[in-house]
Amino acid sequence: MSRHLKRIASPKSWAVSKKTNIWITKPNPGPHSGKQSIPLAVLIRDMLKLTDNLRETKRVLNEGNVLVDGVVRRNHKFPVGVFDVISIPKIETSYRILLDPRGKLMVNELDVKDPKKPCKILNKTTIKGGKVQLNLHDGTNIIASNDYNSNDTVILTIPDKGIDKHIRYEPGNKAVITGGTHSGELASIKEIKKVRSSRHNMVVLTRNDGTDFETIEDYVFVVGIDKPEFNLGGDVHD
Repeated sequence: MSRHLKRIASPKSWAVSKKTNIWITKPNPGPHSGKQSIPLAVLIRDMLKLTDNLRETKRVLNEGNVLVDGVVRRNHKFPVGVFDVISIPKIETSYRILLDPRGKLMVNELDVKDPKKPCKILNKTTIKGGKVQLNLHDGTNIIASNDYNSNDTVILTIPDKGIDKHIRYEPGNKAVITGGTHSGELASIKEIKKVRSSRHNMVVLTRNDGTDFETIEDYVFVVGIDKPEFNLGGDVHD
């Protein structure tokens, strides 16, 4: 597999110009899929515009000035994805990665001092000693009780990854769509359709204006009961 990536071939989710240069930083394998993640170098230089070139970006990272979910990351190819929290202590600013309605990754500036990170529970496994392990969407695994179910959302404190809140995946709760035609939309879960086959379960959601739409369960990320439990707004950089 090639270690290089041309700008023209970069994923559609990257909000970068395609023709200014030939090459662009290729992300390393990491906690997010290649289509829904972006390397730190591209985020800092092209989206946040905190540096002018790759050399400056590497220096900023090597000095330990950038934290991802509370952990210092120095690798300029480290992939960051949806709902990751990027903190830059020197300028006292934090950002959250989100998806816009076009399915592109965008950066929202946060207005809280100690931001928390929402994670979707993909599944649960029982490990040695009968303990329950929650496997989250960003590759994180945490030990918890059996009160949590797949597709629920847990809001974690960072960097210790303790569970601060639990939001259930059930009708009536608010959810953000993380893929497909309705990417980036906030709506209320109306109905969950379980499919007894290898096909995806389907979810019917209702927008604020009363109109309904349908998407697959994999794209539904619960974010609150009556309103989102975390910041989905702020200054958008795209």
